[in-house]
Amino acid sequence: MVTFGFSTLIQYFQSYGVMDFLLPFILVFTIIYAVTATVPLFKDQKNFRVIIALVLSLLFVVPHITGLYPLGYDPVQVMNESLPSITLVAVAAVMILLLLGIFGRDFTNAAGGWVALIAILFVVYIFGAALGLWFGPYDVFSWWTTDVTELMVILLVFGVLIWWITKEPQKPEEKGLFDKLLEIGGKITERKK
Repeated sequence: MVTFGFSTLIQYFQSYGVMDFLLPFILVFTIIYAVTATVPLFKDQKNFRVIIALVLSLLFVVPHITGLYPLGYDPVQVMNESLPSITLVAVAAVMILLLLGIFGRDFTNAAGGWVALIAILFVVYIFGAALGLWFGPYDVFSWWTTDVTELMVILLVFGVLIWWITKEPQKPEEKGLFDKLLEIGGKITERKK
């Protein structure tokens, strides 16, 4: 009796180059095609956008298949190592904003900037670690262990909660940093429309 499971399908995909060629090609092609759609020069030129996206995505993937990238700097390997962690950060950011939304819309808007900043820092760290630029605090500081990390996260969470509970209410004429940034962002999006 022959069983054909999900792991067998993944092994076939791996052996036929779907994971190393096709998926990175489709992702890069889609991103380049979408970005060129916003460029005024190519906005109405669908044919040029397709050719540019095709060439750039092939230039991204083909050297990986031929082995021309130097060891450790292969963008396909960096992407394959980074994207699962970045997806986890994106899901965590959405869940944090969802949980903060329970407390009210104004609090979520103010916290959105912080969540975005922390997510960007995580993405930079993830790409840097995939490129081998750094390996984390455990390799740099011998005293830094997982227990220290847990303690720092707990102290940070309690510190933010205490700050949020004890902060003075804002007067209507005073605007905080996030309110100013949201106002500037609103003006920018209004100008683009």
